[in-house]
Amino acid sequence: MSPPAPAPHRQVPLRIVLVTDAWLPQVNGVTTTLSRCRDELEARGDLVIVVSPDLFRTVPCPRYPEIRLAVTPAGTVWERLDGLRPDAVHIATEGPLGLAARRWCVRRARPFTTSFHTRFPEYLRMYAGVPESVGYRLLRWFHGRAERTLVPTSRIQQALESRGFDRLVCWTRGVDTGVFHPRPKPFYDLEPPIFAYVGRVATEKNIGAFLELDLPGSKVVVGDGPERERLQRAHPDVHWAGFRFGDDLARHYAGADVFVFPSRTDTFGVVMLEANACGLPVAAFPVPGPLDVVQHGRTGVLDDDLRAACLAALELDPGECVRWARNHSWRRCAEMLRDNLAIDDTSRGVEIRP
Repeated sequence: MSPPAPAPHRQVPLRIVLVTDAWLPQVNGVTTTLSRCRDELEARGDLVIVVSPDLFRTVPCPRYPEIRLAVTPAGTVWERLDGLRPDAVHIATEGPLGLAARRWCVRRARPFTTSFHTRFPEYLRMYAGVPESVGYRLLRWFHGRAERTLVPTSRIQQALESRGFDRLVCWTRGVDTGVFHPRPKPFYDLEPPIFAYVGRVATEKNIGAFLELDLPGSKVVVGDGPERERLQRAHPDVHWAGFRFGDDLARHYAGADVFVFPSRTDTFGVVMLEANACGLPVAAFPVPGPLDVVQHGRTGVLDDDLRAACLAALELDPGECVRWARNHSWRRCAEMLRDNLAIDDTSRGVEIRP
């Protein structure tokens, strides 16, 4: 089923509540996307109020201790939303805060939108043996009452539609080319060519598929996570850089020759755009995410043989990668979110309570 057409609300400043269980200082594609959209929307005059875990008592998420989950947040979320009287509510995640906000919207008969960022059913199967059908049944229930559900790529949209989801809208991602751009080489004191991975060091990222490759030159891992200690012991020949941010992160990208993205479960992969913006071609598997982000043979190589993809990517033109990345702005990403919000006209003009 096609989603209803979004309301024409381009020129009118909006009071938007963004509810998310993933927020700063977490480092991942979800927090990057949401925080950049918040900044872009506020720059154009909208007011974006973020309801996030830092406002609540929290506990660490199992297997993801850096992710904090709000404890019994429903009462506080309801009070906050009642007081704010938002023009639009966007629920970004399916965690405790997302559930509380969804219930408020349903009980108050307020329209809302959601977004799909993470393939939790696959992770539940991977970590706990829960059948994917169970996980997707829960997600269909969660997103089923939304006016629209924003998804990162057309292939993810098709995959979800095949599982019974409807009212789906594609919502692309962006990259800050003011930060991520080519830099002079060399940066690393390592034998070239340099193959780099940037991201969470965790089982679901399939990073072992990269580390176990027989490649010339050197391998670099930028990031951290629950598997780092074990993998660092198993692969002492790899350069482990840990978390990097901003300009420092961009220099770690630009100092490499190929960006390797071994994940088979990511829904998009903002890191691939960041790598392209720094002049790095991508080597990845031909799966959702890379299939939508990478221009095969121009900005990267997709192959079930990841080693072959890495070696072939060395031959690509870095300039093509940079030109492709420049087509993806966070401003456009924010506009797509705004254009698809479900506006509650009964709240227009109501003064915000302190």
